[in-house]
Amino acid sequence: MGAKLNDKKVAVLATHGFEESEFTEPIKALKEAGATVEVVSLEKGKIKAWAEKNWGKEYAVDKVVDDVRADDYDALVLPGGVINPDHLRIDEDAVNFVTEFIQAHKPIAAICHGPWTLIETGLMEGREVTSYPSIRTDLINAGANWVDREVVVDNGLVTSRSPKDLPAFCKKMIEEIAEGVHQE
Repeated sequence: MGAKLNDKKVAVLATHGFEESEFTEPIKALKEAGATVEVVSLEKGKIKAWAEKNWGKEYAVDKVVDDVRADDYDALVLPGGVINPDHLRIDEDAVNFVTEFIQAHKPIAAICHGPWTLIETGLMEGREVTSYPSIRTDLINAGANWVDREVVVDNGLVTSRSPKDLPAFCKKMIEEIAEGVHQE
């Protein structure tokens, strides 16, 4: 296995309706690389996955977003699914949390519809990204340079299109987190 993340702490920001594989696969990869992973959500308890065409399993929440700061973590992961980012992007605490990571130049990995939440930060101008095709126009309207590739890395920001890109996404996510803070 490549880079080791034994000294890294990573937040996975999600709420009900995240795409299950885009949550479980990155968490598995991070833990295998030695990272400490905490699931951060809008409320305590458990959050329910969306598994392709139906509701999936429930997963425990470690921290509530209004109780944490980007300073508590080395990196952030934003799983996709349609419902999950649609709820996160209208939550002020969630958007502020994501904004702090961008402003601190900490690695962020967002897949599928996950970049929807990035748009709300107002900080996507000039960033090269990819996403699920249906939010391409939203990202372009936010000033991002959208490209159709398996995985895109822009100064610590890792983005991918869909679950089929998970192997490349997880590999690049681990590399960027190992590199740490990305100066402008």
